[in-house]
Amino acid sequence: MTDKVEAAAQTMIENLEKKTGKSLDQWIAIARASGFEKHGQIVKYLKTEHGFTHGFANMVSIKARETAASPKTADDLVDNQYSGKESLRPIYDTLTAAIAQFGDDVVLAPKKAYVSLRRNKQFGLIQPSTKTRVDVGINLKGMDADGRLEKSGSFNSMVSHRVRLTSPDEVNEELINWLHQAYDAA
Repeated sequence: MTDKVEAAAQTMIENLEKKTGKSLDQWIAIARASGFEKHGQIVKYLKTEHGFTHGFANMVSIKARETAASPKTADDLVDNQYSGKESLRPIYDTLTAAIAQFGDDVVLAPKKAYVSLRRNKQFGLIQPSTKTRVDVGINLKGMDADGRLEKSGSFNSMVSHRVRLTSPDEVNEELINWLHQAYDAA
């Protein structure tokens, strides 16, 4: 189903350029330059000033508002995750410095709410879950939960285990070894 939705969206983007002579990115810039911020205002502007059909106006408005509100770089995503939780950033920095030592193929892939740790596939994630805690998700299939290495439960279905951290001092050899095991298996 997702493939069909993505294919339909891509067709609509291609048709927008064919019908108007401008790309989606150009229309996003025009929509932003209009000064309108609300979805309905942008839709109305594109329909009345540029003769858009509702479908095209709706799509451009959604894309313009998404890109305006979303961070532009990986650093922006991480900064946003720790906004209001600055005291937790040293935990993230300590973890990523240690993980970077695993190999040249480690990829830190920031998302809106967490940073995915990847090699050939995801082997873990780092997420500032509360104002006082960072959760480290780790893919350790077949390993029993023990002590601070918990089953992930409802935390995140993309990992098998979780470790809760409240201080950079808790980023110790034991945790790094678990992450390295997951990295080796990825």
